[in-house]
Amino acid sequence: MNKVKTPLVGFLAYSGTGKTTLLVKLISVLSAKGIRVGMIKHAHHTFDIDQPGKDSYILRKAGACEMLIGSSTRWALMVDAGKDQKFSLQDHIWRMDQDNLDLILVEGYKLEAIPKIELIRPSLGNDLFFPDDKNVIAVATDDTLPVATNLPILDINNPDEIATFICKRFLQKSTSI
Repeated sequence: MNKVKTPLVGFLAYSGTGKTTLLVKLISVLSAKGIRVGMIKHAHHTFDIDQPGKDSYILRKAGACEMLIGSSTRWALMVDAGKDQKFSLQDHIWRMDQDNLDLILVEGYKLEAIPKIELIRPSLGNDLFFPDDKNVIAVATDDTLPVATNLPILDINNPDEIATFICKRFLQKSTSI
């Protein structure tokens, strides 16, 4: 992916797995360590942002230095491009002020070829992405996986552990958690 000078990591999971809940905690942990986090969240074609209770509001309040929520037809800091304009993840990354960020987290964009951490709660019975998606670099779960993997296994309920993994892998440093 061109135009990306800031490390980015995506989070991949089915709805209801807890992506936003984890990201709120993770952004808080990273921000407390002085890491300037940008956030890109995929949304459906039409959306409203920055209303109490909405994911974009919660993620920004958690400490993201920049909050960009985007879909294929709109992106916000609010820009309405109209029905004919389509934006890609690369378009949204380009809009981020990468000179002022240490890390960009991405929620959604399942099909993009970016490094991803897959969130899995086996009790939900969802299919797995990582056996087929070669961009999955780790799995965060709350139980034993139904299939074996050589990928790093992280505790989905431990944002400190996930922050340490991300810092070591993408920022070449450890967080002293």
